[in-house]
Amino acid sequence: MRAAVLESLDRRQRLQLIKFVCSFAWADLEVRPEERAFVARMVERLELDPEEKAKVRRWLERPPAPDAVDPMSIPQAHRKVFLEAIEGVIASDGEIAPEERDSLALLRDLFG
Repeated sequence: MRAAVLESLDRRQRLQLIKFVCSFAWADLEVRPEERAFVARMVERLELDPEEKAKVRRWLERPPAPDAVDPMSIPQAHRKVFLEAIEGVIASDGEIAPEERDSLALLRDLFG
């Protein structure tokens, strides 16, 4: 992901991005150590505050509610960075499960 694009996201958008990443880490019903490490690196790059980091830890223990990750709430200008981050987390363990592949395909379709 490009640093300039990440820097253009406001606090709410940064938290929304990591929430989507955590949601996709759960697509195969298991968050693997490599996915946790990917999320940890993103948290550092996004410079989340302690309260936001606590939310991320909760999302890694239990996935965000489905209604909390509405793809249509992502601004058009940020969709590419969201897709790149999601692709990164699902590939981070070296294995893309069918559920992850299907969820990513659906998201791409929704983004048009």
